[in-house]
Amino acid sequence: MAFRTPSRSLRGISTVVALLAVGATGCGDLVDNAKDGAKKVARQRSVFSLEPGDCYNPNSKEAEGETFAIEVVPCDEPHQAQVVGEFTLDKGGEFPGDEAIWAIADQRCPVEAGKFAPDTWALPEGVGILYYTPTKESWATGDRAVSCTYTKESGTFTGSLEVDAKSLKPEQKTYLEGANAVYDALWVNQPEAENVEDDLDGYKAQAEAVATALDAHIKGLRDIEGTEAGKLRAQLEKTVDHWKKAADAGDVDAFYVAYEPAFTGLDPNKTVATREELGLATTVPADDAEVWAG
Repeated sequence: MAFRTPSRSLRGISTVVALLAVGATGCGDLVDNAKDGAKKVARQRSVFSLEPGDCYNPNSKEAEGETFAIEVVPCDEPHQAQVVGEFTLDKGGEFPGDEAIWAIADQRCPVEAGKFAPDTWALPEGVGILYYTPTKESWATGDRAVSCTYTKESGTFTGSLEVDAKSLKPEQKTYLEGANAVYDALWVNQPEAENVEDDLDGYKAQAEAVATALDAHIKGLRDIEGTEAGKLRAQLEKTVDHWKKAADAGDVDAFYVAYEPAFTGLDPNKTVATREELGLATTVPADDAEVWAG
């Protein structure tokens, strides 16, 4: 569910000039347009100043590229994105390259986002993870920060996505940690090869990661009281056996035999009753209607 990654750059000085032009032209009342443009310019901030919790609007509609400034807005106003976490890369000498940095962000940003908004089912529809990373030019100036965001692909949302961890009951926190770990294990370890025949070892590694996460999730469910939680645990205990068989498959055919019931066993619709019992969001995210989503 991650978007492509726009990078930070020092090559964006013309941004404010372009925004002034937008505010001074177009249809409708020129005065109102000028006021809106002036407000937008006044809210411009460097991407280097982004902090967790900031709500903002990107200046570009592109899903990837380089940018320097964004429009920071109050979270109670409609906005397209919110910073949900930040981490610092190792302060090595040479720029490691975009692909290397993106690989780290692919691993770290879901973790940071999970701390900020642990229940992905409660997110607005169409919101996904996007991050800002250093470019070769900004790296040379000492930039090592990666800003993780939840960004709506189109349209806006209102309000902060942050959930106070203290507001979660112990059983809610346990469930979400386990479910999110399973989802991350499934997709973070997804092989690039579309066919198992082209990367059996990669798919077996994914199966092993999912099985490990499922074992931990099942262990957590044992500590949660409730009829539906018990039913889900029993169902996942059968499912994890299929993932383990897939991880140990001796050939492609054996993998497929195990993988089909393993994957279909991770049906989000089978978790709705447990979520309702725990007082969590119960609407299956549209993007994940046919796959595990916690």
